Amino acid sequence: MDPWVAARAVEIAGRAPRELEALVAVSSPSGDVHGAEEAAALCAALAPGGAQAERVSCSSPDHAPDLLLRLPGEGHGRVLALGHLDTVVAHAEHRPLALQDGRYLGSGSIDMKGGVVLALGVLRALAERRGDFEEVALLLVCDEEWRHVPFAHAGRFAGWDACLCFEAGERTAEGEDAVIVRRKAAGTLRVTGRGRAAHAGSAPEKGRSALLALARAAEHVAGRHDPDGPDRLTAVPTILRSGEALNVVPAAGELVVDIRADSLEPIEAVIAGVPVELDGVALTSEAVRLWPGMHTIEAAAPLLAAASHTLGRPVVGHGRGGASDASHLATTVARTVDGLGPRGGNAHHPDEYLAAESLRPRAEVALAMTLAALGPA
Repeated sequence: MDPWVAARAVEIAGRAPRELEALVAVSSPSGDVHGAEEAAALCAALAPGGAQAERVSCSSPDHAPDLLLRLPGEGHGRVLALGHLDTVVAHAEHRPLALQDGRYLGSGSIDMKGGVVLALGVLRALAERRGDFEEVALLLVCDEEWRHVPFAHAGRFAGWDACLCFEAGERTAEGEDAVIVRRKAAGTLRVTGRGRAAHAGSAPEKGRSALLALARAAEHVAGRHDPDGPDRLTAVPTILRSGEALNVVPAAGELVVDIRADSLEPIEAVIAGVPVELDGVALTSEAVRLWPGMHTIEAAAPLLAAASHTLGRPVVGHGRGGASDASHLATTVARTVDGLGPRGGNAHHPDEYLAAESLRPRAEVALAMTLAALGPA
């Protein structure tokens, strides 16, 4: 292994538990301005000397500004590190960090404050190698977990040499380090139903049940589910709300469906195929969000080869179904790689954790991938 990578990885892993504890201690559910401001202030304090902290408008209205840390250099090459500060955990359910059986348990520990800590460590390490790059930047957004509007930052970094996103890392079945070079496109479908209310006991025939119509619509959409098909399409109804009284035919309701595929076209086809009327109930369909897929297998291959050489062990490209802001950056930065963060599990769950033993090896991977990204395009 490259001696510089080995030494700096030890330093990053040594500082990571305390930095992670401090960052997880800040409850920052998506949309909470105070939590985002506190997390951003902490990250700015952990940045290397000479890094320029800039607050840029968040993609989502009424959110705290995103944080952009820019480290100028004296050489060539521009690389963006990417992460997010928001979590899905409400304040009332927030759990501070605790070490238990080799796991750091805590809200947002793996998704993705552990990745943010590693990214900050890489930024500090690069501060001593400014002759190796023109600029390295770290963008930390405040709305990744539940953004309903277009991503605002992809154009800002068009033409940069690489983007490295620090979502959770993983291992292959053989125990090799893996990063993410393929993600599915993701869509959220909302269907609203408008029927007619009626007394459920004395005159149910006069009603038009939005609940039953939406249930049929859910079955219709779920019938498109084909994870083993050519588009690897998944269509999973996740929320159905209807009815306000126990003795009234429900006149209104809402259905939400999570849809994923290799590209946006199959998702849009599912949304367009929802009936506009069922059993006298008007149905209105809308795409609440549409995120592109990410397919950077070929563009990232030289980076993985160079990082493997630097580490003296393989770094393997994997695919993942979950959505990430790396997919947005991949539309303007060809060499985009995700999954640079530590390993862990139970994201979005009360028992979310980061694997303590993964900190040093994943810091090595992050450093090696960054050096590879700063090499020739």
